[in-house]
Amino acid sequence: MGKFLGPGLGSVVVGAVLGVVAVFGVTAALQENSRPQIDRSGNADSSLLNQVEYGSR
Repeated sequence: MGKFLGPGLGSVVVGAVLGVVAVFGVTAALQENSRPQIDRSGNADSSLLNQVEYGSR
């Protein structure tokens, strides 16, 4: 039984550490919830929704 106790405890510790890292990593990734700023520097006369249209329609 002693032969399995060491690797078993090591596996539990490594699993717990990976779980904590995964939870904090996912939480940090999901906190990026701000909207990007819209570039409104386009010419209003030559664009539709700030996307330039080439040619005549």
